[in-house]
Amino acid sequence: MSITAPLGFRAAGVAAGLKASGRPDVALVVNDGPDHVAAAVFTSNRVVAAPVVWSRTVVGDGVAHAVVLNSGGANACTGPDGFGDTHRTAEHVADVLGVSAGDVLVCSTGLIGERLDLPALFAGVDDAAGRLAADGGPDAARAIMTTDTVPKEVLVEGADGAWRVGGMAKGAGMLAPALATMLCVLTTDAVVDAEDARAALADATAATFDRIDSDGCMSTNDTVALLASGASGVRADRAALTAALTRACGALARALIADAEGASHDIAVTVRGATSVPAALAVARAVTRSNLLKAAVFGNDPNWGRVLAAVGTVPADVAPFDADALDVAINGVQVCRAGGVGEDRAGVDLAASREVRIDIDLHAGAAEDVTVWSNDLTHDYVHENSAYST
Repeated sequence: MSITAPLGFRAAGVAAGLKASGRPDVALVVNDGPDHVAAAVFTSNRVVAAPVVWSRTVVGDGVAHAVVLNSGGANACTGPDGFGDTHRTAEHVADVLGVSAGDVLVCSTGLIGERLDLPALFAGVDDAAGRLAADGGPDAARAIMTTDTVPKEVLVEGADGAWRVGGMAKGAGMLAPALATMLCVLTTDAVVDAEDARAALADATAATFDRIDSDGCMSTNDTVALLASGASGVRADRAALTAALTRACGALARALIADAEGASHDIAVTVRGATSVPAALAVARAVTRSNLLKAAVFGNDPNWGRVLAAVGTVPADVAPFDADALDVAINGVQVCRAGGVGEDRAGVDLAASREVRIDIDLHAGAAEDVTVWSNDLTHDYVHENSAYST
């Protein structure tokens, strides 16, 4: 269940001293080939960290040999000097591994607005390079954690079990659509070309990471990178690769929501009967971003009025519907029928399980159902984010 489960990959995770806690904070993932295909998707935030600017260029030719990741500092909003730090980091990794700096992806996560301690980071890279191993995936997954409470890993079998997709991700806050806030590395030993890798990754992330929304906040460092080694010798077509990546990304996305900062409930908002998928997404995102609803779920209060109020904020030209036709069910109890009172809300027990399901039927069209995952808003979330930099 790690990024090194597919053939052709080694990884390591070490403590370099970037975190005051002394926990692991530098990870290295290396593709030993024979292929070195790469693709990536990044945050859509207009304010982006230096590693994102660098890595966008690296994957432009569809080739990468390694990914270096650090927690303990985002290297975002650090100006030209911060970009220089990223460039020097890639060069250092390249020197250690004997590859080109232009084939090294760089990812950082942590506090925005502070320069990284490069001597410590470089020492961590050296240490990690000496520990690279085919069973080093779990160590790498731990090294990229920030406010995460558990590492997040996944392994998916490709078509006929002839190839695999492995993955790791970090993220527990600032999780919002437009990629979601996270770092994620995916690996596969399938034989794929760069065009298929790019298309499959884009489709997979759109259906998974783009459909989680913890707190409506988008970060500056989001990166999902895919490395393909071809070491299985088995070619995967685009459809098969997309399916496997979607399963892997879906599992990691759910793990991110399950570990969301301070959360006590995972909330699945499903919208059906929309005129289009974008319309359904707009409604689902409006509901998952309602702090009133999230607070109600935290208090185990099935207040369906807050669902309808959020649905109604979506402009008519984005999601056409008749307010008098809306149905809402919470954990299978139809609490709202035709825009009015349905079954008694007292029949909904939100304290019975962590998972809460809110189903909304717009009765406006026949688009496919869309589900966005979120979580409740708790005292712990407020406390953790009130003291993040201090």
